[in-house]
Amino acid sequence: MTKSFAGVHALRGVDLEVLPGEVHCILGQNGAGKSTLIKTLAGVHSPDEGTISWLGETISIPNPEAAIALGIATMYQELDVVDGLTIAENIFLGHELARGGFTRRSEAARQTRELLRRLGHGNLSPHTEVGRLSAASKQIVSMARALSHETKLIIMDEPSAVLDTEEVKNLFKVVHELTSEGIAVVYITHRLEEIRQIGDRITVLKDGRSMASGLPVADTPTSELIKLMTGRAVENVFPPAAPVDADAPTMLEVEGLTVNGLFDDVSFSVRAGEVIGLAGLVGSGRSEILETVYGARRRTSGTVRVAGKELKKGSVTAAVATGVGLSPEERKSQGLVLDEPIFVNVTLSSMSRFAKAGFLDDRGARTATEEQIQALELRPADPDRPAVTLSGGNQQKILLARWLVHGTRVLLLDEPTRGVDVGARAEIYALIRSLAAAGKAIVIVSSEIEEVLGLADTVLVIADGRVLTTLPASQIDEHGVLDLVMKGSAE
Repeated sequence: MTKSFAGVHALRGVDLEVLPGEVHCILGQNGAGKSTLIKTLAGVHSPDEGTISWLGETISIPNPEAAIALGIATMYQELDVVDGLTIAENIFLGHELARGGFTRRSEAARQTRELLRRLGHGNLSPHTEVGRLSAASKQIVSMARALSHETKLIIMDEPSAVLDTEEVKNLFKVVHELTSEGIAVVYITHRLEEIRQIGDRITVLKDGRSMASGLPVADTPTSELIKLMTGRAVENVFPPAAPVDADAPTMLEVEGLTVNGLFDDVSFSVRAGEVIGLAGLVGSGRSEILETVYGARRRTSGTVRVAGKELKKGSVTAAVATGVGLSPEERKSQGLVLDEPIFVNVTLSSMSRFAKAGFLDDRGARTATEEQIQALELRPADPDRPAVTLSGGNQQKILLARWLVHGTRVLLLDEPTRGVDVGARAEIYALIRSLAAAGKAIVIVSSEIEEVLGLADTVLVIADGRVLTTLPASQIDEHGVLDLVMKGSAE
């Protein structure tokens, strides 16, 4: 299969064979062609060349409706649910259950309950508005929608990105149940360890080409997969941390921070050059703590100080002016203006610096952006390139560049490598280390406990909105964190 956009080759000859009842994993760095491939199979794009055979017959898939009619369901990485509708309305959106021109709401609710129970989330009500759900629960709704059709093939794009450890286990259980019924699954992930648990065969893409197709999972070492993906050997290790200067000033102080119903009595401090990690399961309150420090949530009680200055409650403006920057979990919907060029996104929080007589100094903004493009090795190195066209790793670099241009002293990083490939991860890890070495105070949240432990100097273990313990990262491992979290959640 080949596909080009405005002369740019997204697919240069991709081969993929999927068998009934198998989990076929697709690996590749950001920009390798994975998204274009699955959108072609889903009927969003039409291939320029190549053929698609379905159940032995050569077919075309002119639109998403045709794909669904064939039995091909796609779950995209960026959640495609409608916040203003209920769970049941989302699941049957576009194929509503109706009789005589009237929607059969009770039947839709009944079938929704069955689908949610099948996915291990029978506690969710079909009548709950999706906008009130966590990102993990929204992912479950997206899965239920896929299963609401007569599906023969489910394409899952990074389905575990917003799930915690237990929810990933439940996802794998559901996938095994589906394949036991003969349903095929195409599973796209950046987490190489997942393919060992869930995959049967692997296809590796690089620069729009199939580097290998149909490799047996059991017979293919991880080192070979990484070399196929990147063209080089990449060690998924964390750069060594420089010791924090004992005389380094405290940049961020959080004391007794509380938001009723979310978390209670959270306290920690971060010195210049120090990285603090918040470890816990999805829903433990980690992201909400960062949002409250940033002023995006109004705290019920407690104080937040930056360089000794107390921040105003619920004021993002005050936090940014004092030197606090947040890279949010949902970078595309909460952090970036996707259709705007890189230089606009980078200078978004520093517009007053580039304003002259009420007009934006585009030349100055571009110059500042170009400096960060070089420093962060952002690719492609074009400040006028729309942010939507960049890979996940480079979009993450845009957010870091924004706060570096602004002169931020405290960086709050929520899932900084979510949806980022193994090669770009190594770059972002090195960036975080270099920023700490330059004197930035950093707080990091990640669903991957290994990542928190590998980057942080000190770790706060959190469960149900409470800090269970605070320890040097060197004194605890992943099993220790999970043990504390499970015990803390049971109390």
